[in-house]
Amino acid sequence: MATAATKAPLTGRVVEMAAIFMIGDGLLGLTQTARHTDLWKERALGAERTVRPFVGRPGRRRLYALVQIGAGLALAARQRG
Repeated sequence: MATAATKAPLTGRVVEMAAIFMIGDGLLGLTQTARHTDLWKERALGAERTVRPFVGRPGRRRLYALVQIGAGLALAARQRG
C-alpha cells in the first residue's frame, strides 16, 4: 500500500508531465500554428471540439499558445524538489 511519502513523487511527476505537455503544445501552437491546428481538426479521437475555435484563426491560436506556455511554466515553478 502506498504511503503519503511514496505518493508525493508520483503526483509531482504527473504534474510535471502536465506542465511539459502544456509548454510543448503551446510552443508548437505558437511556431507551427496552421500545421498543428490542422493535425487535430478531424479524426482526432475527440480533440476536434477543442481545436474548432482555432481553425482559420491563427491569432487566436497563438494567443492561446502563450497562455498555455505561461500556465505550464507557472505549474512547473510550483513544484518542490
